Amino acid sequence: MTLLLKQIFAFFKLLNSDTGEQQLAAGIACGLILGFAPALSLQTLVVFVLLFFFRIQMGAAFLAAFFFKLVAYIFDPLFHQIGVVILEVEFLRPLYTILYTMPIIPFTKFYNTVVMGAGVVGFLLAPVVYFFAKKSIVKYRLTVVARFKATKVWKFVQATSFYKWYAKYDQLYGEV
Repeated sequence: MTLLLKQIFAFFKLLNSDTGEQQLAAGIACGLILGFAPALSLQTLVVFVLLFFFRIQMGAAFLAAFFFKLVAYIFDPLFHQIGVVILEVEFLRPLYTILYTMPIIPFTKFYNTVVMGAGVVGFLLAPVVYFFAKKSIVKYRLTVVARFKATKVWKFVQATSFYKWYAKYDQLYGEV
């Protein structure tokens, strides 16, 4: 639980900082794939490996996965239809047979119509979500954060000794 809270706080800190829009956007795109994939499948394992080995913001991935998991239930009928179309392509049946007899590939649950449809839609939308999120983060920082930092409330908070202590602590010990 503390790891999740730590990642969520790091997400909000990065969202309001001047750096890290690529990491945040990649986290949101990975969250899309996590949200559309079944909970215990090879797809989720691959995304978790990506999260741990690359500089991808985990808090963004987990928050986006939660959001996209809720959205996925709404679009399950559409995912089912897309999966049926893909799985019933006649010239791909030998490929599906080979994949199903492989030792690890069946753990992707590609033979399920909803999983196949959601996987295809997720992998096709991930780059779009990445670029949209990156552009939105930059725009958010230019408008919302800049306005907030110009308010009297923020200037009052910056003048407090607690904030000065926190700024010094953050400077000395870095990331959350």
